[in-house]
Amino acid sequence: MEFLVKSARPETLKTATLVLAVGEGRKLGDLAKAVDAASSGAISAVLKRGDLAGKVGQTLLLHSLPGLKAERVLLVGSGKGELSDRQYRKLVSAVLATLKGLAGGDAALALGDLAVKGRHAYDKARLLVETLADGEYVFDRFKSQKAEPRALKKATLLVDKPQAADVERGSLHAQAIAAGMAFTRDLGNLPPNICHPSYLAEQAKELGKAHKNLKVEILDEKKLASLGAGAFLAVAQGSDQPPRMIVLQYNGGAKDDKPFALVGKGITFDTGGISLKPGLGMDEMKYDMCGAASVLGTLRAVLELQLPINLVCLLACAENMPSGGATRPGDIVTTMSGQTVEILNTDAEGRLVLCDTLTYAERFKPQAVIDIATLTGACIVALGSNVSGLMGNNDALVKQILKAGEHADDRAWQLPLFDEYQEQLDSPFADIANIGGPKAGTITAGCFLSRFAKSYHWAHLDIAGTAWISGGKDKGATGRPVPLLTQYLLDRCKA
Repeated sequence: MEFLVKSARPETLKTATLVLAVGEGRKLGDLAKAVDAASSGAISAVLKRGDLAGKVGQTLLLHSLPGLKAERVLLVGSGKGELSDRQYRKLVSAVLATLKGLAGGDAALALGDLAVKGRHAYDKARLLVETLADGEYVFDRFKSQKAEPRALKKATLLVDKPQAADVERGSLHAQAIAAGMAFTRDLGNLPPNICHPSYLAEQAKELGKAHKNLKVEILDEKKLASLGAGAFLAVAQGSDQPPRMIVLQYNGGAKDDKPFALVGKGITFDTGGISLKPGLGMDEMKYDMCGAASVLGTLRAVLELQLPINLVCLLACAENMPSGGATRPGDIVTTMSGQTVEILNTDAEGRLVLCDTLTYAERFKPQAVIDIATLTGACIVALGSNVSGLMGNNDALVKQILKAGEHADDRAWQLPLFDEYQEQLDSPFADIANIGGPKAGTITAGCFLSRFAKSYHWAHLDIAGTAWISGGKDKGATGRPVPLLTQYLLDRCKA
């Protein structure tokens, strides 16, 4: 869908569908009042009949109103007073659901006078365009019958001239973020027989070919062995698919600026290994690479916006399978850092590929490192699917991520990393065990990773609950936390 920003009066605009908001109690904003006046009170007359209560997300389609150039007018309920982010997204989603069923090729949205709590013109435009673009996402690559092409090709945001620059900027940022989310969703939704570590490496190379300021390096199993990445290799040794550490360096900032680093867990399929998972729902373990996918999606947004920042993206990609050569519970491996790990559960494999990748990140002397991983089912128990779990070793970094999540409406929630939790990882045979027992599983996973991130400011995002929707016809990758990560990097550009 193409998005345009235009300074024009809605009552004078020629469009297939003009979208206006109506509050509860038949309240019209300034824009809707102007259209109502131009149509000789046609909108007011319809509302007086009680056809639309004005509750958030209710819609009413009107055809051929007198005095207007618009072919249709779509009224959408905006409730009482200020909208929350969630209500605003609900309103926009309701508009899109109606527009999808219409034959018109374009729509003009006169929603700029809606009040959204704590949001100004830039934020409202960004949330609106993000919601529309993400709502258009379809994954039908493997369907014999493809989705019908949408009639709607263009959406115009109507604004007052003083707000035009902010709305334009919000729209451009939203389109880049939505493209990154779509890329992330595509990778997540691909079947694991196609999307394996080598496939992700090829996707990274394609990005490198398209962008001159992006350097791509692929570390294969021989290189990983020479680096002493014993934990990383232990995860992959049961699979016929070779592991890959994918290193992408984007240089958009000054040459001497230290980079920021994003580290993504890329387990392209997770059977649990010898500690085999139950069969029910195991197909969803193709989503265990969504951390890596979200890093690639964020990088895609950064490349589209050409942000003035230096960024390193490290993808820890492997497949966790059971076989005669697979790692056993009780095996001890030596990590790239030299620390030894007793593997008590082979299904706690994400932290094993991440710990060596976090050690590798040291060589870039990063300003800060954020790792992103579908790491623990315990995070879903603790936080559900609404917010991502967050831990870190630097309060300022954690606060920056929380703030970015609030701004992007892609929130995280901080969990503690107290020393008491570290004791659960004690092993009688190695420096550390890879699990800490049934209690506080998300936190002890974060504690494990923290032992490999002591030389820089570090934060960990557990996206097990937010990276995909589980079960049913709506099953699929969500594209989160691309908005949060992109906002964090946008904020660093302003700092």
